[in-house]
Amino acid sequence: MLDLTYEMPTPKTIAGAKHDWELVIGMEVHAQVSSNAKLFSGASTQFGAEPNSNVAFVDAAMPGMLPVINEYCVEQAVRTGLGLKADINLKSAFDRKNYFYPDLPQGYQISQLYHPIVGEGEVLVEMGDGTARIVRIERIHMEQDAGKSIHDMDPHMSFVDLNRTGVCLMEIVSRPDIRGPEEAAAYIAKMRQILRYLGTCDGNMQNGNLRADVNVSICLPGAYEKYQETQDFSHLGTRCEIKNMNSMRFIQQAIEVEARRQIAIVEGGGTVDQETRLYDPDKGETRSMRSKEEAHDYRYFPDPDLLPLEIEQAWVDDIAANLPELPDDKKARFITEFSLTDYDASVLTAEVESAAYFEEVAQGRNGKLAANWVINELFGRLKKEDHGITDSPVSPAQLGGIIDLIASDAISGKIAKDLFEIVYTEGGDPAQIVEDRGMKQVTDTGAIETALDEIIAANPAQVEKAQVNPKLAGWFVGQVMKATGGKANPKAVNELVSKKLGS
Repeated sequence: MLDLTYEMPTPKTIAGAKHDWELVIGMEVHAQVSSNAKLFSGASTQFGAEPNSNVAFVDAAMPGMLPVINEYCVEQAVRTGLGLKADINLKSAFDRKNYFYPDLPQGYQISQLYHPIVGEGEVLVEMGDGTARIVRIERIHMEQDAGKSIHDMDPHMSFVDLNRTGVCLMEIVSRPDIRGPEEAAAYIAKMRQILRYLGTCDGNMQNGNLRADVNVSICLPGAYEKYQETQDFSHLGTRCEIKNMNSMRFIQQAIEVEARRQIAIVEGGGTVDQETRLYDPDKGETRSMRSKEEAHDYRYFPDPDLLPLEIEQAWVDDIAANLPELPDDKKARFITEFSLTDYDASVLTAEVESAAYFEEVAQGRNGKLAANWVINELFGRLKKEDHGITDSPVSPAQLGGIIDLIASDAISGKIAKDLFEIVYTEGGDPAQIVEDRGMKQVTDTGAIETALDEIIAANPAQVEKAQVNPKLAGWFVGQVMKATGGKANPKAVNELVSKKLGS
């Protein structure tokens, strides 16, 4: 486990008419497992396929069809648990959660309530103000996803697409340790980052592959600390669950809106009902979806078609031995190995593809210079065009080639930016472009001195001013650079200007 001596961010406080209130938030993250087949059938999990084309008989609940566990989905759940420093349960079991949905043909969902595959773990969440804290994970269980009901294709009928039915979900349940909207978004971002590094979920929130149910309650200052001491939930307010959130921005908005709704109810003398709600971003409000069911309302019982799932410790150990480097470890290594700042390392490790790109560029080169070019030039340009690193027209080898030319003094920083633009828009080998287009930096001090002498001779008044005020010597540097088409070595120019002007 991680050392828990991290500074706790100040909890979000919302002023009501009568009291100041604090937020308490727990999250249930639903992560679609990256696998080619569903949890209990061999049907494809391909996104965007023709409706109802990825449906096996067991997914459609045809009579006599029995579920068969997908071992790879189990492996992905174990891998996720290990990545979250959680306990792996060598024995787990599946239960039937009974409720009716038109896009769930069985009339029940196969889930894990009493004996989940993964036990307690933790996530280190870093905030923008430099503080960090641990959010505890209560459990991870596997379950089937439901299908999709479509209501906007016909004015009189709804349609059902069962392609997603039976796809394996990991439900990652946190403790109520999150204290504000920004922290909730940071938690989701960190969870997504870890899952993508592990390769257990692609983290695509737009497609619904990563979504969250957000439990929000309010309490008076000091109540949360009592809960921490006693683990007695009665110290916390009644929670309401905001269902199916798949946007970090909307998660923050929904928490703020729901908290203010609850404050208005309590301060008005009312009681908050425990229920499931939906967030409407257009109206900026949450609305009731259904009363919050308890476990007994779902009539859980062990699934009679599935034996308890037993796995071997040796198998778990083998998965653990082959885990990829996780984001916190990679960030720490980047800081040490490449002499990066905490901020730069955070930016470069935010996405697994960005980290891999940077590492290829920085290998055998100045890490800080490589980071500056990746973050400022490449990321800046990609963001401007709304592209990701996987869409980059500049390969790591090409960007590394530009950096090599800078390091060898073959080109100046200004020329390098012009070269980057050419490579970005036209492609090609940077060294060859410099050679073919005559972009090499002028390092011949004789040629630079000749240009400077001509400028000094033509501007005697400016020379006198610069000799009185050495700060004006920069004007001569600029003129030399202009005269040489920006190709003169800036260091050599500065040294010659200081020598000639006696500054």
